[in-house]
Amino acid sequence: MSNARRGTTWRLWAWGGLAGGALLSVLWLLWLLGSAPGGVPEPQPMVTILIWHWPFTDQPPELLGDTCTRYGMSRCRLSTDRSLLASADAVVFHHRELETRRARLPLAQRPRGQPWIWASMESPSNTHGLARLRGIFNWVLSYRRDSDIFVPYGRLEPRSGPAPPVPVKSRMAVWVVSNFQRRQQRARVYRQLAPHLQVDVFGRASGRPLCADCLLSTVAPYRFYLSLENSQHRDYITEKFWRNALAAGAVPVVLGPPRATYEAFVPPHAFVHVDDFGSAQELAAFLNGMNESRYRGFFAWRDSQRVRLLEDWQERFCAICARYPYLPRGQVYEDLEGWFQA
Repeated sequence: MSNARRGTTWRLWAWGGLAGGALLSVLWLLWLLGSAPGGVPEPQPMVTILIWHWPFTDQPPELLGDTCTRYGMSRCRLSTDRSLLASADAVVFHHRELETRRARLPLAQRPRGQPWIWASMESPSNTHGLARLRGIFNWVLSYRRDSDIFVPYGRLEPRSGPAPPVPVKSRMAVWVVSNFQRRQQRARVYRQLAPHLQVDVFGRASGRPLCADCLLSTVAPYRFYLSLENSQHRDYITEKFWRNALAAGAVPVVLGPPRATYEAFVPPHAFVHVDDFGSAQELAAFLNGMNESRYRGFFAWRDSQRVRLLEDWQERFCAICARYPYLPRGQVYEDLEGWFQA
């Protein structure tokens, strides 16, 4: 696509993209609340969600009785107390602990008709052991839009008040990577791009790790951030896009699902997609040659929207309660692996 044609297309998309991003936030909230006949659903009884093993740790957080209230969900109780297995309204199992055998399914003690939820925010390429989970789970919690409980890594929501200024830019492009594997597509993209574009690399893989609170300030002076996902799968758009780029005030250069998937979440002129170019050299030429006016256009969404990160597992699990009254009873994932790999 020529630069002139690309610029014309992005200008035509701009207003529709901003409206679309705001509409997605509204639709996401409506999706969580379901579509009860007559509008607002009737008050629901207290829903108890048992988390069998807290993700990635043996020391779960303290779960107060009003944990979910802070996320706008009342009458929702999260617990890690396994003695509640017989009475919990639903039980959620995080896949990593099942995969590594740190947690085992209490199949013999499962109450009849109790919904079990499979939860994972990892891509299919980094998820193993699904074949042995056939016919067990009723619902899925993941970043996939067709999940029963859809929890993206982030979203745009309407902004109240003026937008903060775009950070002052003094450098070209940056990539933060901890797990560098040469066979990955993102590694190939970087190797092809680096000879034509100045890219500074941080993270454990480069020997330049960043402290937990240093990432955003490190990225902010750069014009572009390489939001290269470790694998390319349906709807798999992670914090590399939402936090590392958009929240940091850099334009994301993305490698992941197709452009249309990103456009379901953000305006089409808010990012640069690797697939829009015939080669890495062509992409580098586009980034190096971008004038200030066009570059500023990538931040038009900030005037009316802000990034909302959804990284807290407590919030993710509270989303189960919002969807609970509307989830299909009797549904069973007979081939969870086939569904997730599709």
